[in-house]
This record gives sequence, structure tokens and C-alpha cells, in this order.
Amino acid sequence: MEGSIRLLACLVCVLRMGSFVRSKRNTTGNLLNTEVHSAPTQRWSMQVPTEVSAAAGEAAVLPCTFTHPHRHYDGPLTAIWRAGEPYAGPQVFRCAAARDSELCQTALSLHGRFRLLGNPRHNDLSLRVERLALADEGRYFCRVEFAGDIHDRYESRHGIRLRVTAAPRIVNISVLPGPARAFRALCTAEGEPPPALAWSGPALGNHSTAVRGPQDPGHQVTAELPALVHDGRYTCTASNSLGRAEASVYLFRVHGASGASALTLLLGALGLKALLLLGVLAACTSRRRLEHPVTQDSPPRPQAQESNYENLSHMSPQSPLAATCSP
Repeated sequence: MEGSIRLLACLVCVLRMGSFVRSKRNTTGNLLNTEVHSAPTQRWSMQVPTEVSAAAGEAAVLPCTFTHPHRHYDGPLTAIWRAGEPYAGPQVFRCAAARDSELCQTALSLHGRFRLLGNPRHNDLSLRVERLALADEGRYFCRVEFAGDIHDRYESRHGIRLRVTAAPRIVNISVLPGPARAFRALCTAEGEPPPALAWSGPALGNHSTAVRGPQDPGHQVTAELPALVHDGRYTCTASNSLGRAEASVYLFRVHGASGASALTLLLGALGLKALLLLGVLAACTSRRRLEHPVTQDSPPRPQAQESNYENLSHMSPQSPLAATCSP
């Protein structure tokens, strides 16, 4: 009897464990089916490359795509691109699309050089920048805004670094007075990568003193010749991996005379030339008077006037001319 009771108890335990396992398996199967038949929940995200590089004068494309938590959105939206920093940087492009419209109407395009390539309705905010300049280099941030809920907007945090490359270009070369009646030469060039500068001139060879001055923008460098000893031609050469450029200045000084003496000589030469010019003008005027003497003009002959009835009535009847005039 006791053995029968133990066997019955074991059977009850087995049945309960089987029921528990079956219930757990059924629950797991239902969860798996739910995951398969329902789309995974999306979050706000943006996909952008780390860096885009292009040459100055050409065009660059800044790719930007995004995802959002809405299964389908056809309401009003705005696409924005900023430069410099996220959230607070100046806008360089902005467009807006009305409800159910795939046309994003441009509201802002800095200097008319920014154009939307992507379609915001298809989660694409890619931007094209025309006629690149060195000043365009920096970071750019894309942003999308859905109308309504204040949380329905998102902006890339790290952005895209736009790198603009350019061959060297000399923007300024000059000779300036220095201390103790000396002269110095300056040469400023720009390019990306920043160019290396070298001076060449009389008894100089190649003298490289390229430095980035405190007032130079990020792509400019300046090279100085502190003292020009010899007269002649001084040439500044700028070069980087994309090319080279050069420009020259000439220095000619008056030797053997002080500054005051040189100024006196210059003024004296100018005064002599002015006196000679006045003498030539006076001689030309006298010659013209001799060749064309002034003669007394004879009094002008009276011209015949048209007659009318009023004039005839005032003329003398003895005048034969008046008798033959007709109105």
C-alpha cells in the first residue's frame, strides 16, 4: 500500500513538470513569432562619413542619411545643414517640404553654392557644395526636423570634416622700409597643404624663412627677408605637393647721397623739366601769332529778310525795292 502511494506521487510530479515545460516552450514560441511578424523598433540615428576631400574650384558631396522611430511619416519637415559646430553653428542650407510633398523648397543657400542632392522623404539629406574655396574647409552637420512633437528632430553630433586642397598661390609680395635705412621683403602664399616658401636673390641663394604669422589664416604662410643688402631681383617661390608658384620684386637704391640730398636732386630735376616745358609752350604760342596775324574783320553784310505786310506798310513809298516786294 505504501509503495502504491509513492508511485502515485511520482506520477503526479512528472505530470506537473511536463506541464511546466510545455507551458514555457509555448510562451517562447509565441515571443519568437511576435518578433518575426512585427518590425523592429527604429531609433533616431544619422550615418555620415568622417571626412570628405575635394580640390578648390571643384564640387564636393557631403553624404548624410538618417533613421527615425516613425513607421511612416508624410507630414511637414525641414532639412538643415550647419557649419562649424552642431546645434549653434551658422546655417549654410535649409529647405522645407510640405505635407505629402517630396519637393524640399530651398529657403537658404549660402552664396547660392549649396544644393540638396538627397530626398528627405527617403531619409537622405546629402548636400552638394559648388565652387569650393579654401575658406569652405571645416565641419558640417546635417539636421532634420519633423513638425509637431518637439522631440521629432535630430542632428549629427560629430559631423563631416570637409577638407579642401589647393595648389600654392602667392597673395602678396612687397618691400617695406626697415630700421637704419634698410629694407625688408615679405611674401605671403596660401595653399593646402600649406606651402613651403623660399627666397632667392642677389648673393642670397635659397633662403627659406617661412613662418605662419599671427594674422595669417589657417592656409597661409609668410616668409620674410629681414635685410636686403644688394640691389636686384628677389624671387619668392611657394610649393606643395600639388604645384608651385613664384613672384618677384625689384630693389634699386640711390647710392652716394643721403635721403635729403636725393630728395633735393629729384625736386631740382622736376623743376628744370617744368621750366623747359613752359618755355616750349611760350615759343609755340608766339609762332602761332606770327603765322596767323589778327586782321580787322569787315562788317557783316546785311542779309535779306522775308517781307510781310507789316514791313511793307512801314517802308518808304519812294523806295523802288519796296515797290517790287510781294507778300
